[in-house]
Amino acid sequence: MNSDTKPHWKTLDRFVEINSDWVKLIGEHLETSEGKTLEYWRVERADSVVILTVQDDKLLFPVPMYRPGVGEATLDFPGGRVPAGVTAADAVPAIIKRELGVSESAIAQLKPINAMGWAINSSFSNQKLYGFVAELHPQATVNSANIGAAYSITPAGIRDLLKYLTCLQCRALLLEWQHMHPINYL
Repeated sequence: MNSDTKPHWKTLDRFVEINSDWVKLIGEHLETSEGKTLEYWRVERADSVVILTVQDDKLLFPVPMYRPGVGEATLDFPGGRVPAGVTAADAVPAIIKRELGVSESAIAQLKPINAMGWAINSSFSNQKLYGFVAELHPQATVNSANIGAAYSITPAGIRDLLKYLTCLQCRALLLEWQHMHPINYL
């Protein structure tokens, strides 16, 4: 890391704060290290978890869900927010149950993709992203009504998946996982 890191900016005042169950929106006046005053907006949100769910050498996706931010249903790995007082790893079973309908006992192995959460947008948000690979037992039953897509973890399957996967968080975790396991899976 660069040892010439600039000092922190000073918060002069908070002129608005809007709270909801999903997000806290904050407007502040900040003073930069050069003495300039800026109006700055940011959000505070709970951290996120995205789970690459693997069974029988296939990545399983829940049925695409409507995303208000983009105005359409999108293909995404199972994911969700980390509830207060819960670790990212502890949030995984409930997310997989909600999105794929499988119980915690169906998870044969759970491995983190990133040990330290990644900042989603460090300038605008405090939210971090955690990724996991959940390998399901081969004999675990996943109701086909809960599966929106399944892609082989072969090079051709990953290439095909990347044509349709528009979620940047999902893509980043998939590519990181691919980088971590170039021989095992690809």
